[in-house]
Amino acid sequence: MAVYALNLFNLKDKQSYATYSKEADKALARHGGKVVAVGNLDSSPVGDIDPRQVLLLVEWESKKSISAFLSDPEMEEYHQYREKGLDNFVWHLFEKLEDLRPVLKS
Repeated sequence: MAVYALNLFNLKDKQSYATYSKEADKALARHGGKVVAVGNLDSSPVGDIDPRQVLLLVEWESKKSISAFLSDPEMEEYHQYREKGLDNFVWHLFEKLEDLRPVLKS
């Protein structure tokens, strides 16, 4: 079942994140992930978390594909660039639903 990873973050070091992002795009393709939306903060009219500068929404084939991405040995040296490049990182996983009925029933 498809899973969406909602990534919200601020950029701390753009060059470091650019280095990570270039390699992460390749690893996403290897492990069944694809970026479906990228956004820059426009406004924050409501909400109970601090707004973040960037939104990145990734669709994954499954939770197993996310695990494979996270443990990919080819990415090991690049995780340091993600850590240097990001600030206030939030990551949530959501199961793909066709509609809200399953959530409304529970």
